[in-house]
Amino acid sequence: MAKEVTLTSALRTNLLSLQGTQKLLDQTQLRLATGKKVNSALDNANSFFASQSLTNRANDLSRLLDGIGQGIQTIKAADQGITTMTAFLEQMQAVAQEALDQANAAGGAPADVTSLQDSYDELISQLDSVAPDAGYRGTNLLADGSLSVTFNEDGSSSLTVTGVDFTSAGDLDISAADFSSATAAQAALDEISDALDLARATARSLGTNLNIMQTREDFTQNLINTLKEGSDKLVLADNNEEGAKLLALQTQQQLGITSLSLASQAQQSVLSLF
Repeated sequence: MAKEVTLTSALRTNLLSLQGTQKLLDQTQLRLATGKKVNSALDNANSFFASQSLTNRANDLSRLLDGIGQGIQTIKAADQGITTMTAFLEQMQAVAQEALDQANAAGGAPADVTSLQDSYDELISQLDSVAPDAGYRGTNLLADGSLSVTFNEDGSSSLTVTGVDFTSAGDLDISAADFSSATAAQAALDEISDALDLARATARSLGTNLNIMQTREDFTQNLINTLKEGSDKLVLADNNEEGAKLLALQTQQQLGITSLSLASQAQQSVLSLF
């Protein structure tokens, strides 16, 4: 039958103290290792779950931030397309103006009517080749595409950009070259003028939408940083403080071991009397 070992009150007190010190040492070492003072709900349920909620929202916004960034790139691609098309329209305007000037001087068809019409039609062909190439990741705002970007988690804040059909047969409504007379050349100039007005108005609209998205992108990024900072304040440990605690606890542990040794020696002194 096993005999029960009896500890003196002093030994028991010192052992309990050492156990408590070791528990605090383990906790402090974990905090230094993870950098967190709250590693689970057992440490501090309120702080743990509040931090988790803030982190989850920051992660949700990060995914939306990616969508905003891609929306910005889609608009930029369309804007670059409009810039190129505007340059072609201005070249077409110059050709039509030259045809009008020659027609007025000749009192009929321009002297270089064939050359001018060929140049004009080639510019129309180049113009029509731009819109199909102005897409980004499958969305083309110059080919009747549309873009919808969500700014918050529940979708209550968003922006939708409706595209256009920027081809000569579409919204630009530009006819093939006909410089057979001054009247025909003037009609071509009027078409180009209307197309330029539409292109510039569309560019302004895209610019406004781009500014909105960039502003929301900055806001969302700053909000994510705020949420992460708030989450960290709830759970992150102060490494300087925890380091000081570790040194103090190690000293306390050494003192406890010394105290336990002294209590044991005192018990042995009593036994030497028998």
